[in-house]
Amino acid sequence: MNQTTTSATSPKQARALHEFFQFECSHRYALAALGAATLSALAIRVGGLPAAAAIAATGAAGVAYTILIEPAMPVLERITLRVPDLPPALDGLRIGQLSDLHLGVLHTTANTRWGVRQMLREQPDLIVITGDFVTLPQAIPTIGPLLQPLHAPLGIYAITGNHDYWEGVAEITAAVTQLGITMLFNENRRLTWRGADFWLAGTDDMWYGAPDLEATLAGIPAGAPTILLAHEPDFAGEAARRGVTVQLSGHTHGGQIRLPLLGTLCLPRMGLYFAGGYFAVAGMHLYVSRGLGGIPVRFNCRPESAIITLRQG
Repeated sequence: MNQTTTSATSPKQARALHEFFQFECSHRYALAALGAATLSALAIRVGGLPAAAAIAATGAAGVAYTILIEPAMPVLERITLRVPDLPPALDGLRIGQLSDLHLGVLHTTANTRWGVRQMLREQPDLIVITGDFVTLPQAIPTIGPLLQPLHAPLGIYAITGNHDYWEGVAEITAAVTQLGITMLFNENRRLTWRGADFWLAGTDDMWYGAPDLEATLAGIPAGAPTILLAHEPDFAGEAARRGVTVQLSGHTHGGQIRLPLLGTLCLPRMGLYFAGGYFAVAGMHLYVSRGLGGIPVRFNCRPESAIITLRQG
């Protein structure tokens, strides 16, 4: 359990092509590969067959860890956001975030069950799901049984992600709304907690939907506490300019592979600037979840669910 305190055309038709080009890989990827190859060659030259066997065994163990172990080791993140001028009644408001379930691939069902259990145990005041419910359309029928236990005093709200459009946004929306979860498409809701109002807004997917930030924030009073759900985090600069208090996003999976010294090697489009975790963006709080699913390959980037607490100050 980690804790952080901070202050201030048809999508299905296009998917096959775009899947190959959705990640932007840093030059650090080439440096890492070149470095590993160079060290391996030197070791084999000096140590001969035993060194080659050791390198092969180490490589196999590393592959097994990144595919079978770390992607199945989710962690609960606790984040405290200190918000100037937060109404006293909202001090201590707790938001549970689930993101990027990506149902249909290895580990995702178990990780989603784990995430739901965390929400039931933590009992946040509000639960949000920031897109990408499935990776395969065959997994859409599992959304209901997996998420049905969720409940929260202020309700459960969700938005779409790019994969939801690729796999059938109408079917996914139907499966989610049947659970009593509210899907937000470029709209907002006024919520009241302990007599104080705040606004929860959700924008359509930035990549394949029809995002309209102006419509999403329409009618929200200037200066009002506003939480924006946006699947892709690269909305953050514009959201901050429009007075959003907190933006919650996913999409990047934290980069999935984060090497010591080199950091994140690859990130998806529209998630290039904020790989994962907390960022302060022009006075706005941004938290980017690493998500619970995705391609079952992770290193130094465990899956997560999060509890986000708002505090005065």
